Amino acid sequence: MNAFSFYNPVKIHFGEGSVERLKDELSQYGENILVVYGGGSIKQNGVYDDVMKQLNELNKKVFELSGVEPNPRVSTARKGIELCKEHGIDFVLAVGGGSVIDCAKLIVAGATVDGDAWDIVKRKVIPTSALPLGTVLTLAATASEMNSGSVITNWETKEKYGWGSPHTFPKFSILDPTYTYTVPSNQLVNGIVDTMTHIFEQYFHNATNTPLTDEMCEGILRTIIEVAPKALQEPTNYEHRETLMLAGTLGLNGFLSIGSRGDWATHNIEHAVSAYYDIPHAAGLAILLPNWMHHNLDVNVERFAKMAVKVFGIETEGKVTRDVALEGISALRTFWTSIGAPSTLAHFGITDEKFEGIIEHTMINGPFGNFAKLDREDVRAILNASL
Repeated sequence: MNAFSFYNPVKIHFGEGSVERLKDELSQYGENILVVYGGGSIKQNGVYDDVMKQLNELNKKVFELSGVEPNPRVSTARKGIELCKEHGIDFVLAVGGGSVIDCAKLIVAGATVDGDAWDIVKRKVIPTSALPLGTVLTLAATASEMNSGSVITNWETKEKYGWGSPHTFPKFSILDPTYTYTVPSNQLVNGIVDTMTHIFEQYFHNATNTPLTDEMCEGILRTIIEVAPKALQEPTNYEHRETLMLAGTLGLNGFLSIGSRGDWATHNIEHAVSAYYDIPHAAGLAILLPNWMHHNLDVNVERFAKMAVKVFGIETEGKVTRDVALEGISALRTFWTSIGAPSTLAHFGITDEKFEGIIEHTMINGPFGNFAKLDREDVRAILNASL
C-alpha cells in the first residue's frame, strides 16, 4: 500500500432518537442558527419538528434556507452565504441528504471569504476557515455527513465540479435510520447505487498489497447486495435501514481508501452529463460505471475478476480470467437493473447531441482517472456505449 496520512474529525451520533444529541452539540455555539434543507419533505415526515424542538429548547434564533436542489446549485449556496453574512450566523445545520449537506459546505466556506462562491468550487479561492457545520441525515448515499467534499452545479454555465476543504468537515452528524423510512423507492435505489459506486471507485486503484481495504470494500458491497432488495420490500424495517445508512457513511469517509488512490473517472463523466441534463447523480453512475468497467477491463483484468469472485460469487472453474471478469461486470448490471436503476442514457431521452460539450467538461484539467487515464476518445467511447 501507499504511505498515507489520515484525518477525519467528524463525530457521529447513530441510532433511533439520536436527534436528542443536538442540544448537547449546539449548546457550545452562538444563538444564530441557519437550518438548510431541500424541498420540504422533512416537514411532512416529522424530522423538521424534531429538529426545531431541540433548537427551541436551547432558545436558538433560527433562520432557514429551503429549496436546495437534488444537484445543488451555486445560486442557492449564494443565498445561504448572504443570510450568514446578513444575520451573523454562528452555526449552519444541514437537514437532508448529500445534496443539502454539499450545499451547506459551500455556504459555511463562502460565509468567511470575500468573493464569489463559484470561485471556491473552481479552486480560484481557497478557504482558510469556515463557519461550523452540523448535519442531520435523511438519505443514506453520499457520506457527505462524514467527509469534507462537496459537488456543486452552476446551471447557467453548465458546469458541475467536486471540491473540498479541511475546514468543511461537519463538527457532528446525526444518523437516525428511522429518518430514511419515508424516502421514495427511486431515491432509495439512487442511494444504493451511489454508495456502491463510491466503493467501486476506491476499489479500482493501482496500489499493491491492500488486502485489508480490499476486504472492507468487498464486504460492504456484499452486504448492500444482500440487504438492498429487502429494504425495498420492507422500507420501515429498522435493521435494513441502519445497515444501509452505515454502509453509505463508510462508503466515502476515507477508511476504504487508506493506502491507495481510487479512480473517480466515472464520477467526473457523470458530473459532466448531469451538468447538461440535470439527471439524478446516481442514475448517471448506474448507466456509466459498467461501461467504464468494460472499457478498462484489460488495464488489470485480474482486479475485475477478483471483484467478480469476491463480490458476486462468480465461479471460476473451467473459465479464463477475462470471462470471469466479464461475468462480474454483467452481474453488477443485472443487480442494479433488478432494483430499478437505469442502464442507458436513452432512459432520460439523452442522445449524443451534447457529447462534445460533455467531453470538453470532463477534460478541463486534461486526462483523468487514477486507475486508468482517460482522454477525449476514451470518454467518447464510454458515452457511446452508454446510449
